Amino acid sequence: MALRGIKVVEMIGLAPGPVCGSILADFGATVTVVAKIEPSPVDIMCNGKRMVSVNLKSKEGVGVVKKLCATSDVLIDTYRPGVLEKLGLGPEVLMKENTRLIYTRLSGYGQDGYYRDKPGHDINYVAISGVLSMLKKDDQPPRPPINLLADFAGGSMISALGIMMALFERTKSGKGQQIDASMVEGAAYVANWLFKSRNLPFLNQEPGKNILDGGAACYGVYRTKDGKFMAVGAIEPYFYSNFLKGLQLLEDDYNQYGDDEHNRRKFQEQFLTKTQDEWVAIFDELDACVTPVVEFHEAQKHKCNSSRSSFYIDHNSLVVPEPAPRLSRTFAEASGKKQQTKHGQHTMEVLLELGYSKTEINNLINKGIVYATKKSNL
Repeated sequence: MALRGIKVVEMIGLAPGPVCGSILADFGATVTVVAKIEPSPVDIMCNGKRMVSVNLKSKEGVGVVKKLCATSDVLIDTYRPGVLEKLGLGPEVLMKENTRLIYTRLSGYGQDGYYRDKPGHDINYVAISGVLSMLKKDDQPPRPPINLLADFAGGSMISALGIMMALFERTKSGKGQQIDASMVEGAAYVANWLFKSRNLPFLNQEPGKNILDGGAACYGVYRTKDGKFMAVGAIEPYFYSNFLKGLQLLEDDYNQYGDDEHNRRKFQEQFLTKTQDEWVAIFDELDACVTPVVEFHEAQKHKCNSSRSSFYIDHNSLVVPEPAPRLSRTFAEASGKKQQTKHGQHTMEVLLELGYSKTEINNLINKGIVYATKKSNL
């Protein structure tokens, strides 16, 4: 596995940090999650990771984390700026003891600047990035695509990318460095192409009226007879011609970039005459860029995905994607295929590795500095 031997410390937090840690774990890193003494009901990304439960309000608890970071390669900090510094776990302290440590700081607005200390969620970060303003149509308020853009694309993925670059640079310099991953900046960077293409003919209209954001009838989603949907991306003339052929419509009557509202009404009328399966059978025989909208809980059944084994069923009977991208030699292994890690499951194991004696560990447990269940290996 590509990251085998890399040790990561993940400070427990909301979704972006744990997803970043899971990406690293999928590709072979040993990820140790530093959780609070009390369990959290939202710890759903801890499969394949080690979990230690530590009271960071205590000097001894802080000492445990210091020791852990002293022998690790990466720290993922998901707290607000300045929190770890107040605990005595800031980069100046940890990177002095471990000069190879990659100190990754994942936050909403970044480690400095006007909004540094403000709270927020995905919708706020996407709003500030400028990207949310592009996701509107017909004078309606913008609609965020769940919490994908800032939390996971601009946060988790961008942080994982930064960690990979820092690890690569370290092979040459031998030194770690800090990563300041702002979800505002990450979301904007993911949309880099959109910012640079605003003067191009197909994106220079107001949001919702361009070809790719709902303005063109040949690029959109249509309801079928059975209440399901088909996705149409027939932008090029060749694909559009085949699209009309599948709908049994004449090109002379439906100019591709003519009266979009007229076209859209007719396309919807046609799609409502058949079920999704019937339309799939038709467009599987045509190069028209028309596909079914697959429900997320059935994604593993679609022949595109099943033919590549792109999804698996986890221990909670949920459909979950396999790691991506695929590497030809150092295969990834989805951490989600492993049993859900229990709160405090690896506390004793990790403390023993750090050099604590069994007596010292029992004292820490009895004083409420750490919480531990029976020792267990992943």
